[in-house]
Amino acid sequence: MVLHTFNWGSKTYIMGIINMSPESFSGDGFDDVNKAITHAKNLVNDGADILDIGGKSTRPHTSTFIENQIQDSKSKNDLRKVDRDEELRRVIPLIAKLKSEVSVPISIDTYDAKVAQQALIAGATVINDIWGLKADPKLARVAAEFDAQLVIMHNQEDTLYTNLVSEIKASLINSVEIARKAGVAKENIILDPGFGFGKLPNQNLQVLRRLNELKALGFPILIGTSNKSTIGSVLDLRIDKRTEGTSATVAISIANGADIVRAHDVKTMSLVSKMTDAVIRHEPSEGDG
Repeated sequence: MVLHTFNWGSKTYIMGIINMSPESFSGDGFDDVNKAITHAKNLVNDGADILDIGGKSTRPHTSTFIENQIQDSKSKNDLRKVDRDEELRRVIPLIAKLKSEVSVPISIDTYDAKVAQQALIAGATVINDIWGLKADPKLARVAAEFDAQLVIMHNQEDTLYTNLVSEIKASLINSVEIARKAGVAKENIILDPGFGFGKLPNQNLQVLRRLNELKALGFPILIGTSNKSTIGSVLDLRIDKRTEGTSATVAISIANGADIVRAHDVKTMSLVSKMTDAVIRHEPSEGDG
């Protein structure tokens, strides 16, 4: 497997979202591989540097690491769980076809080690784990075995914190230790503070304000604010009207240290990122002064 080399700090990379999940919160889920491939190509043409493919919704009430431990079938149904076979059915055919159709790296958005393994075999080179190895620690061994890049996201079941940023940092450090002990190379680790996951709106906003404190941990930072409910809460707007709010959060995230922005509207966020980069990542020249 050939990894894509990212030149961190040179630009903001755009991760385009492809939901192979009809139950996706954003309402843009696909159930047809050919339509998803067309969408993927459009995302690349619009500026996507990475394509993130997920086979199950990651909104809080449909994704929980304890679902793997629940034995009662009624409880599983209450969680609206997409089982492993269904997740595989949704994502593997797309990844297998897409790898020869696009030149950008493909990411698998999953917290199941076996799904990640099959995705990497099919052609993915990045694992995006919304549970930071706490749902399935074996996922770290899969990442190490394939020398894959690994996105470790902070997440928790509740929104209770004594010291928000310190606790997020501690959790991420713990997840990094799990990854490193499993053999994941330091340079393959990317951190995500988990905007919208296990956090109230005011907590999400605090994360954006203090993102530089997480950047200080020494890893590239991925941020995913796209159309999230916090934006809807602040602006009192429905999900299809949150482009401007998302743009603001993207610009602020980049200013505070984000290296990758995960987005639905890749074309718009690519322009927002390029403009922000022109300010934030500006190299001084003789004409400055």
